Amino acid sequence: MNPVPRMTDYAATCRDFDWDLPERFNFAADVVDLWARDANRLALVWCNAAGEERRFTYAEMSTLAARFAGVLAAAGVAKGDRVIVMLPRIPEWQVAMVGCLRIGAVPVPCVGMLTARDLAYRLEHSGARAVITTTGGVARMPRTVAAVDVRIAVGGADGWIDWRDAMAAAEPAPAAVVELEDPAIMYYTSGTSGKPKGVVHASRALFAWRYTGRYWLDLDDGDLMWCTADTGWSKAGTSILFGPWSAGVPVLFHDGPFDAHRRLDLLARYGVTVFCAAATELRQLVFEDVGAHDLSRLRRTVSAGETLNPEVAERWSALTGAPCHEGYGQTESLMSVHTYPCTPAKAGSAGLPLPGYIVAILDETGRPLPAGEAGILAIRMPNPNMLLGYWGEPGRVERELVANDAGTWFLTGDAAHVDADGYVFTHGRADDIINSAGYRIGPVEVENALMEHPAVRECAAVGSPDPDRGEVVKAFVVLAPGRLGSESLARELQEHCKAVTAPYKYPRRIAFVEDLPKNAAGKLLRAELRAQERTARAASSG
Repeated sequence: MNPVPRMTDYAATCRDFDWDLPERFNFAADVVDLWARDANRLALVWCNAAGEERRFTYAEMSTLAARFAGVLAAAGVAKGDRVIVMLPRIPEWQVAMVGCLRIGAVPVPCVGMLTARDLAYRLEHSGARAVITTTGGVARMPRTVAAVDVRIAVGGADGWIDWRDAMAAAEPAPAAVVELEDPAIMYYTSGTSGKPKGVVHASRALFAWRYTGRYWLDLDDGDLMWCTADTGWSKAGTSILFGPWSAGVPVLFHDGPFDAHRRLDLLARYGVTVFCAAATELRQLVFEDVGAHDLSRLRRTVSAGETLNPEVAERWSALTGAPCHEGYGQTESLMSVHTYPCTPAKAGSAGLPLPGYIVAILDETGRPLPAGEAGILAIRMPNPNMLLGYWGEPGRVERELVANDAGTWFLTGDAAHVDADGYVFTHGRADDIINSAGYRIGPVEVENALMEHPAVRECAAVGSPDPDRGEVVKAFVVLAPGRLGSESLARELQEHCKAVTAPYKYPRRIAFVEDLPKNAAGKLLRAELRAQERTARAASSG
């Protein structure tokens, strides 16, 4: 495995870039076992809310993963079988993930807050051969889980294989031969309508993930990475497993509820150097007494999964002295656009395409749009980081492709524009665009403006039906501690927006709320607010 050099010149790296794909790739054998040759190289620092701590080297993780692969193989799980992995932030998650990959089984990471109904759908849709969860997770499984051949519980449960007993009796399994186009991992992701989609990535993507870890996270020897993403989210692949471990870097893994003070305490206590957190978390952290914690080792913060408001990024950077940079990605395309240590940041921009990616702004027919004009962000195919397909839906990927003179493109469904320097500015999902009196307004533009006001802690902007303008902008606002909603504050926020962005974008309607709807991965559900608003407007006009 050739090391990826640090990027110091973005243009030169893009010009000379080669994915350098091998003929075959097994993450367990070609990454974890490779680093395990250094018996003392640290892989994982685990702690929890109760104050417990455990540390694992790559050598220990290699041994444990091989043994767990043996558990699966002895139970009849084979290459290509799907394995539901619903585990919290405990070391068994890494062991299970790498153990599956070792024998060529396809892990299906699932977020811990799924309901029995959610899980029933995933079990049936994926045709899972095995399920791995905790004692608590067993209690939330649907009755249909009884039909799954292999059921393993960390902590044990009636009718389930006990993790500890199975590991104690297991023999290590050999690594399977995994071709680059073999299915390697599957994530479920919500669409704009219908049931969640099973996004399948090939082994080539697990290999290519290393470039995000090197170029965006900028990981190197001496770093300690901490990403707070849920284990069921593809961001965990980027910043907890495949990205850091491809670089041979240890990760901090904390099992406990979100607590802003605790986050800062852990950053200081363990000397985290690279921190990845969702924008929602950073919005909470900037209200804390950051200066009371020694964050002198922190050199980089990144965020992805939802738009990071420039005001929050700037404030976090000012408080910590470390740059805070955004990235853009999808479950289908993985992390695709970033601000890198060697490139200037632009407020409101996710940055520049990852070397090896070619992006464009297209209309729905594939027509290229000029710099500054909003359209749909598209990624040119082929690309090893792009999905292999949607599970059980042959031909669906092809239906999301368009072709033009420059090639074949995957339409992400996200609205964006690119400036003259090639920087990508996302506007939210294409169907989140607000059309008011002929003006197309991206909700993120409104939200960024509102977030610059000190009274605003969180916000979301959606289109609200209006008889005169078709739609007007409505903002749902969560206030900062100590602030109270009022008509005068609403007017103040409106005038603030008019002052910092184009006046036609200001929210003509404002509602003060306690919280905003989010999915299990913490992403803002504008569609839910939009549907709520349409129902309310229809009722009031009827």
